[in-house]
Amino acid sequence: MPDVNPATHDKPLILLVDDVPANLHVLAAALKAGYRIKTATSGPAALELLERDDKPLLVLLDVMMPGMSGIEVLRRMRQKAETRDIPVIFISADTSEQSQLDGLELGADDYLTKPVVTSVLLVRVRNILQRKRAETQLRLAAHVFEHSGEAIIVTNHHNDIIEVNPAFTRLTGYTLADVLGKNPRILSAGHTDPELYREMWEAIHQRGFWQGEMWDRNKDGNVFPKLLTITVVRNARREIDFHLASFADISQQKATEERIRHVAHHDPLTGLPNRLHLQIALEQSLALARRERREVALMFIDLDRFKIINDTLGHNIGDGLLVQVAQRLKASVRESDLVARLGGDEFVVVLSGEPIAHAAVSVAEKILGTVSQPYQVESHALHTTPSIGISLYPQDGGGIDALMKSADTAMYHAKEAGRCQFHFYKEAMNRHNQERLTLENHLHQALELEEFLVYYQPQADVQSGRLVGAEALIRWQHPERGLLTPDAFIPTAEDNGLIMPIGEWVLRQVCRQIHAWREAGLQPPVIAVNLSARQFRQDNLVDCVRGILSEAGIAPASIELEITESAAMDRAETATAVFHALHELGVGIAIDDFGTGYSSLSYLKRFPVDKLKIDRSFIMDIPDDPNDAAIAQAIIHMAAGLGLQVVAEGVETEAQRDFLRQKGCDFLQGYWFDKPMPGEAFAALLGRLHAS
Repeated sequence: MPDVNPATHDKPLILLVDDVPANLHVLAAALKAGYRIKTATSGPAALELLERDDKPLLVLLDVMMPGMSGIEVLRRMRQKAETRDIPVIFISADTSEQSQLDGLELGADDYLTKPVVTSVLLVRVRNILQRKRAETQLRLAAHVFEHSGEAIIVTNHHNDIIEVNPAFTRLTGYTLADVLGKNPRILSAGHTDPELYREMWEAIHQRGFWQGEMWDRNKDGNVFPKLLTITVVRNARREIDFHLASFADISQQKATEERIRHVAHHDPLTGLPNRLHLQIALEQSLALARRERREVALMFIDLDRFKIINDTLGHNIGDGLLVQVAQRLKASVRESDLVARLGGDEFVVVLSGEPIAHAAVSVAEKILGTVSQPYQVESHALHTTPSIGISLYPQDGGGIDALMKSADTAMYHAKEAGRCQFHFYKEAMNRHNQERLTLENHLHQALELEEFLVYYQPQADVQSGRLVGAEALIRWQHPERGLLTPDAFIPTAEDNGLIMPIGEWVLRQVCRQIHAWREAGLQPPVIAVNLSARQFRQDNLVDCVRGILSEAGIAPASIELEITESAAMDRAETATAVFHALHELGVGIAIDDFGTGYSSLSYLKRFPVDKLKIDRSFIMDIPDDPNDAAIAQAIIHMAAGLGLQVVAEGVETEAQRDFLRQKGCDFLQGYWFDKPMPGEAFAALLGRLHAS
């Protein structure tokens, strides 16, 4: 028969079986408000309905029916796996106690006598369905506990182990008998910071949940990293009765992450750091040199006549020669120095320390002598020599590009002078210094003459394309050179200290602009403002930010401060305190250029940051470059695990947008969505969005 009461399929389905239609009508009328109802007027009809996919959660079954009795229907139900566990309530006119006992012994879950009292019926039905749900949940929980791939420990309120699952034994080697009544710290490898334990227990007691990485030692003494999740079970008084801890061995994941990092940062042929690694390391060396007013030497090395060897004997022989050259270069420098391969036959050595010029001469002479010795590659006796160009920071350039260009120029002078020698970059030193002095003077005037501008680059939700924020970017309207981007003047401003007043000007300008937009009826999103490393280290940073916000009359949550990964990790302990102070103030915090530095995950978890911004260098070649794609995906997954949002910088193509969307990135910034624009243009954009 069709349903008496067709209803939405989210209601529990009950099958009513009785040979008297009037009885079915009474039962259906009592139940139809809270349940879907199907009916059958005979045993065979009921069994036919039970064969269908849409099986009931409960059967109300008349005992005495002509042909096939309810008892026979129940017997057949219990014989089939698909209907064996469906609860059954017998309904009978026989009110004797023996009849009820017989029905229950036959396997019925309950027994009602006719005439059925509606209120009793509803209570019995509700109780059986609730019990059935509880039994199902218990079976599922038991199945998960027994068959989970993750180790599970259950401890009491004293944190004594009372139960473990088979995966725990497989992973650690300990059986329940080994650990029963003991504290889980018997697994500790002793590698975990006590501060992390303190934070863990604080989170467990306050929030009832904690997740993080720790190191354990198994029964055989082997140490392994684990991703641990702890939840609690509380009683009616909100007291903790049990701790549920699950963990998995993440050794393979750690090894994969390390391989990804190594592949991303090292040359596959020679094993030397690659161009990306060089750029990161050189940025760090220059940042340290700026702080401590020290010099850095950059040596650009090119092999003489290598192309002839490569073209004549083939790439395999050429590659073999490059491997041996790389080994000799590493042997020629100090452990603190860096040797990198740019590609082809080009190598770079970075030296730091005092006196740098003398050290550069010593290393260059050693490289000339070592690299010029004969080589044996397979059956070929080979000979090559190095031509070396040397540039010094800060004399020959304040940034990586300038130093590389200077060293490259000096290297070509060495080749033109006869090869197998080294040259310092000196030819353009006076002109460079003059240009630098001129730029510094113009920078001072630019502040006084208000030649700086703030542009705003929108940020979009990667799923919806909706505007969610913007980054404030400084521009210089130079009276002679036109509109300049930060690369043209910020390195000089950082060197001479002007970055402090310039950075403060940008922050003040942005806060005033936000206030003005709101006064005009616009609704600007959160605006991100970059903090330089010098600003981040200033003692009164938090007071300065608080004062500017108060002066502009806007809430702290209106802005987000971006700090580069290298600046944050430079003095991590101090940075932690500054981050917490800014967080308490109420401003958003983002780690900029993430992936280009060497963040300690232990510190990253302690920083109260909101977002990670993936550096554009990892975005520009995705999805085609598997290394960049792997790095971007790893950053996104790691951020998700830490509860952080991710902004991808430099998104310029639909393919990049689609890749980031698929991998779970939150926001994008780049020309695919919109380019940086003056405040007036951004206000017009806000106006259009407000109107729509």
